[in-house]
Amino acid sequence: MDDEFIQRLQSAVRTVPDFPIEGIMFRDITPVLADGELLVAVVDRMIVDMQRLGWKPTHIVGPESRGFIFGSMMALRLGIGFIPVRKPGKLPHNVERVEYSLEYGENVLEIHKDALDENDCVVIVDDLLATGGTVAASIDLCEGIGATVLGAMFMIELDGLDGSINAGTKTHALLNYPA
Repeated sequence: MDDEFIQRLQSAVRTVPDFPIEGIMFRDITPVLADGELLVAVVDRMIVDMQRLGWKPTHIVGPESRGFIFGSMMALRLGIGFIPVRKPGKLPHNVERVEYSLEYGENVLEIHKDALDENDCVVIVDDLLATGGTVAASIDLCEGIGATVLGAMFMIELDGLDGSINAGTKTHALLNYPA
């Protein structure tokens, strides 16, 4: 592992105490997004790690909204398609829908029914893995329309929330922080 890169990435992630509620240590990645050189390095590192894991996707799937950023950049670099997973009412065609639980309630995600099929293998990409609910729902959507999920890639994983266990697939993160 490139310690210099990891140190640079860690130093760019801003920790905001008590946001959005008291007791939460929010990991703000906007400084990473604002540094073009670092952003490219993060995407390139995610691709290298994905290839080292032996994941060879036909598509990258990114949940709304920060999965769009990293996922679309990875897809572009790899020359493969990007498939968005969206909140309800945002996709204009026939959708597959899944409801899932969050710590504080319920949520819904959707994907176009014709976005993928049984010939497709995907990697799900998002900025952060916490409890695993969003990635598990994304997996349900992809598998529900026939695709095979190879794994899920994140910039950050919050330890102690069982996200890797709850995800339902192999996961990989560049950085780990305590929850």
